[in-house]
Amino acid sequence: MRRRTFITGLGAAVAGAGLPGLVAGSAVAAPLIAPTLTGRDPAASLNARAVYAQLVKLENNARSGNRPMTVIGQHIEGQQELYNASYGDAGGTTHVGYYYKKARDITGKLPGFLEIDLGPGYGAADGWGAYGDRSYNRPLGLPTGRRQWQYVDDVVDVATGVWKGLPRAADGTYNPSGVMVRADGGSAALANGGAAAGIVGMSFHQPYPGSPLKDWSRVLTQVEGQHPGGSAGNPVATLTTDQAWFDRVVDWESNTPEYRALLADLGFLATSLSYFAAYDVPVLLRPYHEMNGGWFWWGGRTPASYKKLWRITYDYLVKTKGLHNLIFVWSPNAWHPLGDDVPWNYYPGADVVDVVGVDDYDPHSTASDLTHTYYTGLVDYAKPRILAETWNMPITASGSNALTRSPWVIWNIWGSGMTRTDINSNADVKATYYASGQVYTGGSGTGLGQNFDWGSVHAH
Repeated sequence: MRRRTFITGLGAAVAGAGLPGLVAGSAVAAPLIAPTLTGRDPAASLNARAVYAQLVKLENNARSGNRPMTVIGQHIEGQQELYNASYGDAGGTTHVGYYYKKARDITGKLPGFLEIDLGPGYGAADGWGAYGDRSYNRPLGLPTGRRQWQYVDDVVDVATGVWKGLPRAADGTYNPSGVMVRADGGSAALANGGAAAGIVGMSFHQPYPGSPLKDWSRVLTQVEGQHPGGSAGNPVATLTTDQAWFDRVVDWESNTPEYRALLADLGFLATSLSYFAAYDVPVLLRPYHEMNGGWFWWGGRTPASYKKLWRITYDYLVKTKGLHNLIFVWSPNAWHPLGDDVPWNYYPGADVVDVVGVDDYDPHSTASDLTHTYYTGLVDYAKPRILAETWNMPITASGSNALTRSPWVIWNIWGSGMTRTDINSNADVKATYYASGQVYTGGSGTGLGQNFDWGSVHAH
């Protein structure tokens, strides 16, 4: 989420409860890791295994100093691109995937990783729904014809196209032509056009369970001063900041109404993920992020109740719904090593997490490489490490380079941050995308980074 965190006086990372021996120095000499996706999920899909194997390989190369490389990623907010007239550098008349394509417009290359956002709708839409009659929504009887939810159809198509390639043959997927009809009646072609272009992920900005309005205002706790856009008078403030309410949400043992409302929301998430699973598209799923802050309804809770929420979600998606195309990503917000927001107690457990990361919006992170604090802080989880959200390009035209000390497996730019001129210039974007010795960009015939085996990833 787009939160700015201003950090001063960064010191060495400190060990937290349940996580011994956090490393304060460079991670180059850290022990290699040997996790496999089948260790967590014996039924993991072949493509999910292949992607995870590549992530582990990149992590181990970084740990050993063996030509560390980073996949450059781009997040897209479909609901903003499609509906928000004040969003980004072009306003709301753009198409879903605008900022994914913008990378190629600026550099001639595509990102190697695309993260889409599921939820919330834009414009206070009652209930979960989708604009078109999508087959994956039918089992739940979800309503259609809601323009506030058209972006869901589109982001699913964009992500499928990034993995499978567009245009593609009529293989049964929803939009093989690669042309989508926008809510305003216009149309736009998806960006990559050709061969498979990279790997994909999904974040989930879920409105609070039981909320009839599935829009942005119901994702935040709405406590004034905690997040841009918060308001003290919001009627959900008391409810979503109440620990007792949250405890009822995760009380599966009593099958509370709040718990059943949570499952209804997870059902919406599962329907979209099941579409990816049906076509063996692996997804880096990043739910309930920034839990060590207090701006989302799931944030700032007791660690035990947060971890219970994570395991409920995991069990529902993997065990109940049988989704084996998922790679689970845990990403706290940037923390102060000596502060009260260190995230260690919120770690759900190695048996339900595949990748660890951080969301960092400090505007000075690239120049001073503040990300190194988080990079070393996450090393002992023995998982691939990603910078899950940031506005900053890792390499700038002025010569700053955050990847030299901190070669994250993925460095993911959030939404319109790529073209925010107060943070990045087009020259900075080019400097990052053309750092061929440190960065992997996407496939599709242009900008394919050296030695990243996209063919192996997509071989199954």
